[in-house]
Amino acid sequence: MNHLLAHAVRFSRELREAGVRVTPSQTEVFTLALSHIPMLEPRAFADAARACLVSRREDLLKFEKVFRAFWTELGLGGIPDELLNQVSLPNKQQKPRPAEVRDGSSQTAPPSDLPPQPLTERAMTYSDSQTLKAKRFDQMNSLELEAAKKALQRFAWRVGERRTQRLRADSRGERLDYRRSFRTAMRFGGEWIRLEMRSKKTKPRPLVVIADVSGSMERYARLLLHFMHAVTQRLERRNIETFAFGTRLTRITKNLERRDVDTALTEVGQSVNDWSGGTRIGSSLENFNRVYAKRVLGRGAVVLIISDGWDQGEPTALGVAMERLQKTCHRLIWLNPLIGTTGFQAQTRGLLAALPFVDDFLSIHNLNSLEQLASHLEGIGGLRSARRSGIKG
Repeated sequence: MNHLLAHAVRFSRELREAGVRVTPSQTEVFTLALSHIPMLEPRAFADAARACLVSRREDLLKFEKVFRAFWTELGLGGIPDELLNQVSLPNKQQKPRPAEVRDGSSQTAPPSDLPPQPLTERAMTYSDSQTLKAKRFDQMNSLELEAAKKALQRFAWRVGERRTQRLRADSRGERLDYRRSFRTAMRFGGEWIRLEMRSKKTKPRPLVVIADVSGSMERYARLLLHFMHAVTQRLERRNIETFAFGTRLTRITKNLERRDVDTALTEVGQSVNDWSGGTRIGSSLENFNRVYAKRVLGRGAVVLIISDGWDQGEPTALGVAMERLQKTCHRLIWLNPLIGTTGFQAQTRGLLAALPFVDDFLSIHNLNSLEQLASHLEGIGGLRSARRSGIKG
């Protein structure tokens, strides 16, 4: 089986070299599908390869050519020749002939030997969408994870607006615009017929996302990076900053600005050197406060910390860093993927030190929780958290 997996990966590379658009995610799905394909049914193997690796109709003929050449060359190392010869793929030499009709005109008969096309844009046809939205990320299989990643790309992300110092014309504004009112009066012979008003402009608040990619978050980290990429693509440039941390902090904003999600995540993997390692939340946030806070927390920024709270550092250092962070941002939100699991209680040393300075403690374990987060961010307005005025709750 291990040899077959290696051949499958090399086959995907051969397809890309031939001009077929194959992403790393498609290759991963194909390798996972191999364990469910009976090897004595070559037709099923060919259909699975085509469904997983071909997403454009114009790539079908290229796929046929590479498929026959690649697996025939392998012989017994891949699929036996006698089984490969039984595989029926579309032949570009075969063209449908026009069928004669009674009135003398001709019409093209639909080809009967073309394979069914893969439904690449219907991510949730295999499972009810509501069931998928309610399922935990750590309990999804590979196909459900792919559907969840595609669903994330369709989410609409907006952050609540703030009032700036700049003014704009507004008939319902609360401030008198003397200049425009005077010009209006000049058009009516100096009579002050109408007073022009203005109000402060509003702009979306900046968003800062700081995500835990340590070993305890490994089950969620990949999908949460897809979430961070989707948010980055939806918000205006320079209105979002993204960071990843394990034992140290890494800025990944430029990586996630790449439009292609596979390219972006590959660059993130190369930039983050402490992936799936230990966790030092306090020292990472202290580094953020010291190096990046003045640069990215202006203009009433909203900060999202994504972590399960498991920390190998000193709780006192985490508490000090959280207190300073809350004072310099408009709203501090902690997203924990463990909320909602049976028996969960915020009793780790890290969470006990951090929660007194958290404005909102929310879940991020399924698609429904992400939809709720989107609504929550959009509803953040000009009011500060109750904790800032000394009210505990």
